[in-house]
Amino acid sequence: MKKTQMITTMAVFVAIGTLGSQLLWFPAGIAKAYPVQHAVNVIAAVILGPVPAVGIAFMIGLVRNLLGLGTLLAFPGGMIGALLAGILYQKLGKKRWATLGEMIGTGVLGSLCAVPISTILLGNPVGALFFMPSFLVSSVTGAFIGLFIVSRLNERSITRIQGT
Repeated sequence: MKKTQMITTMAVFVAIGTLGSQLLWFPAGIAKAYPVQHAVNVIAAVILGPVPAVGIAFMIGLVRNLLGLGTLLAFPGGMIGALLAGILYQKLGKKRWATLGEMIGTGVLGSLCAVPISTILLGNPVGALFFMPSFLVSSVTGAFIGLFIVSRLNERSITRIQGT
């Protein structure tokens, strides 16, 4: 994929993730679930790979925070989930592994990484598993939406997007 095409595709995913998070959300325990972010992570991981997927997750978190629509907790979940989804898809070649990577990366690892951010940066000391139920609900829902979408794309269209 050419650099301009990659940046443009990434920008579209950032726009979808940022706007979509305001259109589709629901309460999930102590937080709100934003499944569009996780769906974008799975789709970007499959189509673009782990590094661009992490960049997209970072940019979505950054834009949402700059607009006052998100919190610092968007960074660990989104970025770790995107990375693990991309790595598992790249190594194992199955879309369901990208889905599992997003769920584990965000729901488990991201929620654990959110604890020190909450405690140190936000001044809210919480227990180690405090964020896990909310992060899991959000990531599982979004990961399955992402799997549904990438499953509907045929392999030729994914290959055409990747430029291989």
